[in-house]
This record gives sequence, structure tokens and C-alpha cells, in this order.
Amino acid sequence: MAAVNESATATAGLAPRIDGHVDPRPIMDVGVMNGNIPAPLMAIDEDDEFFLTLTNVGMIMRPDLFEQHTVHFHGYPNASAFYDGVPDASVAINIAASFTYYYLAPDAGTYFWHCHITPPEHLQMGMVGQLYVRPRQNRLTSATTLNAGLVTQQGDLRTACRRPNDGATPAVTTATDILCSNPVPAVLTTATGGGKYAYNDGDGSTAYDVEYPLQIHGFDPNFHFVGMTFNPEGFTDMKDKYFLLNGRSYPDTVSPGPLATQTVDGVMHFSQPLPAIINIPHGGRALLRISDLDVSEYQTLASLGIPMQVIGYNAKLLRDQAGNNLYYTTNSITLGGGESLDVILDTCLVRTTPGDPSSACNTTAVGATIAAGTYYLYTPNLDHLSNDAENFGGLMTEVHVN
Repeated sequence: MAAVNESATATAGLAPRIDGHVDPRPIMDVGVMNGNIPAPLMAIDEDDEFFLTLTNVGMIMRPDLFEQHTVHFHGYPNASAFYDGVPDASVAINIAASFTYYYLAPDAGTYFWHCHITPPEHLQMGMVGQLYVRPRQNRLTSATTLNAGLVTQQGDLRTACRRPNDGATPAVTTATDILCSNPVPAVLTTATGGGKYAYNDGDGSTAYDVEYPLQIHGFDPNFHFVGMTFNPEGFTDMKDKYFLLNGRSYPDTVSPGPLATQTVDGVMHFSQPLPAIINIPHGGRALLRISDLDVSEYQTLASLGIPMQVIGYNAKLLRDQAGNNLYYTTNSITLGGGESLDVILDTCLVRTTPGDPSSACNTTAVGATIAAGTYYLYTPNLDHLSNDAENFGGLMTEVHVN
């Protein structure tokens, strides 16, 4: 196969001419036995053009399988089914083959991606990853008000979401699309750009200092054992025994950096690359991008000591067509498989500009901040706070306010 890379006129000592051919052997060598959970994270900016190449390397432990695989960008508004990843209506990739997907980054929000071939099985096997889109609003400078930036965005037909008297030109008398992007806020503010935001909110209400993607998974060891021992898998008997945040159960969730596992080839592989520990600067705001890919259970997460403000659901800002924010504050959230939430943990109780979360924290005021220390994000479902038969584990991590 190496000869394919070389032209007929190549001579000794000269590099082969580049002809577009990709030798699959290095890809196969690197990919086999190099799986991780969650799969690689993808973070892109609104309006980015995103090219993603998937190579199907197969399973060295199951050479009898000829499983196809795909990438399904969950929540992406495809104009065509060609890149959707659902095998009934789009391309699926055979073993030793590659396919490149193309996406124009959609509206800002928290999405995820997964294989859509036999989804319950392939999600259980870890073929799922995090994917989120950062908003255009992040590119505004401090010289531009957020409201002006959002009004300008309404001139782009891809994301237009006009309502009466929103300042757009030409003037609009009725809302044009009930499934549009983010309406201009009902209450105009003087908040300016220069910060980081979860959505194109126009008022700075989704501002944050640090962000953390958290993906919930379930793991049934019996289902895996049956599948790896050449037996038919019983989908109706699937029962998760391990509950994971970013591929880890407590206490591994609070271990910094990637976790390595020694495999049968004697080499250490970083099979769990993402920690789930949350560090928030004192007086700061943390954006949690939470998605649930458990195929057999609903999952609940509770926050002790730091209220959770839910600002987005399934990659949509919680705002009605009149521009009113529908955010809500809670101490627990519940998600089913295939759902995502955007949650703000705010450790500041008093801002220099009241009502503007993008303004600085008034640290000189009495009781302005939540006390520094360690807090917990955990599931109140007690049977999910264990690692199979081992207690004191499961779906839990720590929140450090520094």
C-alpha cells in the first residue's frame, strides 16, 4: 500500500508526491484499543464550518463483527439527512473506512454526539461525546452593547427571530417564526460585550467566568460481559450498576487530569480523559453544560449550598417570544436520556450593578459572596451513589469555591 503514495516519477531520496491518499495503517494502529469515555469533546463557535472525519477501526476482541458506525449531531437542524447519522436515511461507515461530515455551527447551546447504529448498545459501549457551541455574542467588544449585537444578528436569516418593535430594519410587525433563535429581551439593558456567555441573550444574563461540560452515563457490567463473550445481548434486561460523570464514578470524579488504564498490550491508555471536578473563583459564575446519555434511567443532580439557575434546555435559551426570561432557580434537576441543560452556579449574591450578572461582584458588601470551601453536586437517588456493590461512589463530584 505504501507504493500508492508515490508517483511513477519519484526517485530515491525525494519525498513522495502528495496525491490525497491517506494510508489507513497508522489510523488503525492508533485507534484500536484506544477508546475512551466520553468520546472526544468538540467545542466550536457559532458560524464555524466544522469538518469531522470518522474512521471505523473495528474491535480487535471481536473480529467476527462487521459493525457500521455513524456520527449523529444530536439536536442539529439538518436540511438534509445525508449527514444526520441515522442509518436508515444517511451514510454509515464500514470497518477500515472513513467518512467526513460537514456542519455549519448552529445556534449556541449544549448539544452532544453519538453513534446512531443500534443506539442503546453503542451508547452503553461509550460511543457518545460532548459537543457545544459558543455564541456570536462572545465576539462583541466592550464598546458594543449586547442588545445592539442581538438586534444586528436579527438581520441574518439563519438566526433571525424578530418580534414587533425590536429595532430591526425594516420594521417588523409580527414575530416571523415560533421556532426561531433568541428573541430580543423584553427589558433593555446597557450591558456591553467583552465577556463569556452561554447564549446570545442580549442582556448579559447568561454570563459566566468558567464552564464545565458534564455528561451523565450509565454502565451495565453484565451487558458488557455478555457482548464480549460472543453471546446475544439482552436489551430488556439492561440494568445500570455504575453511574458516571464524564466517564467516572466518585471518587475518581475529583481526580484531576486524565485517568490511565493498562490494557492487554501492556501500554497505558488514557481511557477517561475528562475530570468532573468543578472549580469556581470566589464570587464567580460557573456554567455547567449537563447532558444525560443514560439509556435505562432518569438521573437527578442536586447542588448543596449553591443554588442552580437553569438558563437553557436542549440547546435553547429559556425565553418566551415576548422576550421574557424564563430562567428558574432550583437545588436539583432531572434529565432523561437525550436531554441537556445549561445551569449557572453563581457564588456572588450582590453585584455592583443589581440585576446584571455580567457586572463585577461587590465583594465589599456584607454577605456578598457564598463562603469559600467545598460543596457537592450529587444525585439524591441513593441507589445511584454506589459503584455496583461498593458503596460511597456513583454520581457525585465536588464543587470547589476558591
